[in-house]
Amino acid sequence: MTPGPDRARLEAQLAVFGLTEFRPGQREVIEAVLAGSDCLCVMPTGGGKSLCYQLPGLMLNGLTLVVSPLIALMKDQVDQLLARRLPVTFINSTLTTAEQYERLDRMAAGQYRLVYVVPERFRSARFLEAVRKAGIKLLAIDEAHCISQWGHDFRPDYARLGHFRRLLGNPTTIALTATATDAVRRDIVEQLQLRDPRTFITGFARPNLHYEVQFPRTERQKSEMLVRFLRSAKGAGIVYASTRKKTEEVAALIAQEVGRASAAYHAGLAPDQRRAAQEAFMGGEVEIITATTAFGMGIDKPDVRFVVHYNLPGTLEGYYQEAGRAGRDGKPSHCLLLYAPSDRFIQEFFIESAYPGREHVAAVYEFLRRSDENPIQLTQQEIKERLGLPVGAEGIGTCEQLLESAGVLERLMASENLASVRIDSDLPTLVDLLPRQAKVRRQVVRAVERIVGDRRQEMVYFRPRDLLQACQLDQAAVTAALRELNALEVFTYVPPFRGRAIRMLRRDARFDELQIDFEAHERLKAAEYDKLNRVIRFALSRSCRQQEILRYFGDPRESPCGHCDNCRRDGRHDALPAATPEANDNVLTAVRIALSGIARTSQSHRRCGKNLIAQMLCGSDSAKVKKLGLDRLSTFGLLAHLGQSDVAALIDALVAAGLAQQVEIGPRRPVLELTALGSEVMKGAGTPEFDLPAPADLMWKLRRDRPGEAVGNGASAESAAEVDLPMADPELLAALERWRREQCSDSGLPPHYVLPNAALEAIARRLPRSLDELATVKGIGPAKLKRYGDELLRIVSGGSEASKDAPALPARQSLPLAPIVPAASEDGRGDSPPSLAPMGPPAPVSVLATRHPARQPPHYWTWRLLTSGFSAEECMAARQIDREALLDHLLRAVEEGWPVKAEWCLGPALLAALEKVVRDGEPERIRPLLPDLPGGTRYEEVQLFLKCRRCSPARAE
Repeated sequence: MTPGPDRARLEAQLAVFGLTEFRPGQREVIEAVLAGSDCLCVMPTGGGKSLCYQLPGLMLNGLTLVVSPLIALMKDQVDQLLARRLPVTFINSTLTTAEQYERLDRMAAGQYRLVYVVPERFRSARFLEAVRKAGIKLLAIDEAHCISQWGHDFRPDYARLGHFRRLLGNPTTIALTATATDAVRRDIVEQLQLRDPRTFITGFARPNLHYEVQFPRTERQKSEMLVRFLRSAKGAGIVYASTRKKTEEVAALIAQEVGRASAAYHAGLAPDQRRAAQEAFMGGEVEIITATTAFGMGIDKPDVRFVVHYNLPGTLEGYYQEAGRAGRDGKPSHCLLLYAPSDRFIQEFFIESAYPGREHVAAVYEFLRRSDENPIQLTQQEIKERLGLPVGAEGIGTCEQLLESAGVLERLMASENLASVRIDSDLPTLVDLLPRQAKVRRQVVRAVERIVGDRRQEMVYFRPRDLLQACQLDQAAVTAALRELNALEVFTYVPPFRGRAIRMLRRDARFDELQIDFEAHERLKAAEYDKLNRVIRFALSRSCRQQEILRYFGDPRESPCGHCDNCRRDGRHDALPAATPEANDNVLTAVRIALSGIARTSQSHRRCGKNLIAQMLCGSDSAKVKKLGLDRLSTFGLLAHLGQSDVAALIDALVAAGLAQQVEIGPRRPVLELTALGSEVMKGAGTPEFDLPAPADLMWKLRRDRPGEAVGNGASAESAAEVDLPMADPELLAALERWRREQCSDSGLPPHYVLPNAALEAIARRLPRSLDELATVKGIGPAKLKRYGDELLRIVSGGSEASKDAPALPARQSLPLAPIVPAASEDGRGDSPPSLAPMGPPAPVSVLATRHPARQPPHYWTWRLLTSGFSAEECMAARQIDREALLDHLLRAVEEGWPVKAEWCLGPALLAALEKVVRDGEPERIRPLLPDLPGGTRYEEVQLFLKCRRCSPARAE
């Protein structure tokens, strides 16, 4: 083709589709296809992939066959093209048999330029014959990642397309996908055996999408974040959740708290319910749809203004594909991910369920080979339920796949009430294998051979009545003959059936004799964990979100997008330096402590998961930590200045950074171990080169606070100097420990929160004489210095007797609070962030005495800490809540009649301003006060002040 005329011709063809110009990358792909080159096109959802085969299909003289798994999408595309009077159609199971055959005949006659089909259609001999007659010019394979087992949506029928492509004479082929990593791209090329393919990766930059990640600490906080976002978000949107149950819960939450029209969509609903929900959303009757990943493939709604991921998706491919359904009209749209570390457990469960262990595969094999049926018409869910295996239905499918690879069974798919037959012999005819007196069988074999033709060694589908007509025999005689012919090793007949079925090929082999590549199975499983770590790394990353996505898909871009949350970050973290471990010794020390903690649990043969290691590093008093002896490890309590959820997030970041990895040592028992890089970083070997993808608030805490001790070669000069100090005074150390126990009894806080062991020992060795000297002790920050400094100095100066006479802190009341202990998470997988467990209600508030101690509401524990003398900032840190939640808790406390003082969380300036405004009488309305108050005053602060003001002075005291 010469550049000038062909470019002009291409421009002219655009008008056929109602377009005036190509999108980025489209022209280059189309020119390569028209030149006869095989192509691999990686272009995101909404990037214009369909034009890359539709336009060449109309220009080429012959048939373009489009393979797609999405029946709804192919119908939409065909309807759009038919509206432009273009010669296209589709053939799938939504048509009657007569309609299918009519379209096959018209295709064979050359009356169509484009024909859309599902991959299962290639099983039909009649379909393949019609394609051969039509003369295929272009084979377009959409959703091509389904070919690869390294992709996120592998489908066996896609894996057979390479074989069928060869049967059709290797026509020019374009494989298209919206999500393909380098490994998936290589696998697509290999499976299809493309000839020197041109690879195009383009269009992943979506300048109209605003990517944002928020980090809720609890499930309640996640719900509040979602409600707050949906109340302000305009237009239509999708909220993705990871499970059917969570989808229903989120839909109920939206209906109750947001008040917008919404619907739920997941695979557990009846087809009519799913269709009604989808149509209501597409038609605008419903603004918000909450869904699992079952919703969205092929959905082309251009005005989706936001996509929220309530749970972490399992892969970055899945996230980008789902988030990419927002803003397909090019207008600004919002993509919000609510990432909680516990979301990882859900995805790990999915991975474990999809990749069952050897013992589960053996159980499935023993069950199937003892079945009297053949084929065995049981669904994967039915097999799971009969065996009671702790894997999902997808895991049963994996077991079947592995057994199929070992040659003991084959999986069958119903093909519209068709029967199937396979001849595994190169003999001209099987008649010679039958005795001469077997006239009926010989007659049936000849008819079957005419149906099969040259398609030996593969299943050929046909209508049973066609075989009856060819044999000129009654049904009973043909059925009996086929049953007898099945005894031949080279002849396989499968009658029509509904749904899925399994045909056993061997039942005599013991499981341990089967050749199953479990190593490859484990590699696929490890690849899924890598993908999970990659999407976590994306969530925790502080670099441009869009750049992260572009790099992942091999479409690098130099400049940041400028509009994601990281590019436009505001607030207190703006003034901080770049968040790299090398930039701050405190961060690197915390990293080495965490890595050392992982290493210590492995070396001591107490291999642990993330939550136990986090508890150990925080110095938890939990029974399990003590039972395993984790409190005797040298790293116990060294990160006590952080919350357990912070340490868990730090460990997640280590895994995402490739410094640690999670391995399975038993069913549902993942443990952590160091990688080679992690070992080097822990030991301080050379300059550590890694990025720590931790949330910004955690990085701020790591930079600000110094861990209790340094580890390995990364120890600070202060810890090195500590070696020259004398041994700790045992009497002084005992006095300090008694003092700490008193503080714990008064406050209900665990020992490590008051002061970690390392800090007590350092005081007993250094014997500080001033607040400045005390401030150099690691573990004593400004807040603890202010609260405990004078008392600690009195204990040091007075020795072991000082603590006996030391006065109690005047600001505290002695309230019977229990220590902070980790509570079991909802799913039983691990420990949630610390929560206060009560020993009993305080005497002054009789209303609380009627409640069971374990059922006290969250605002009760906030109120208890504040009544004990803790400041608002200390309370928020201990309870892991923000100021909005603090105010909400106090307002609830006031409403329940508990004594609350406004000065607990309102500063003097604000209190004075409020007093001035209401001096002449309390106004009936609160909101008009806000303009007259200091900037940034919250409505809730005014409300709290007025509620507290109504209380009598005596009661307030």
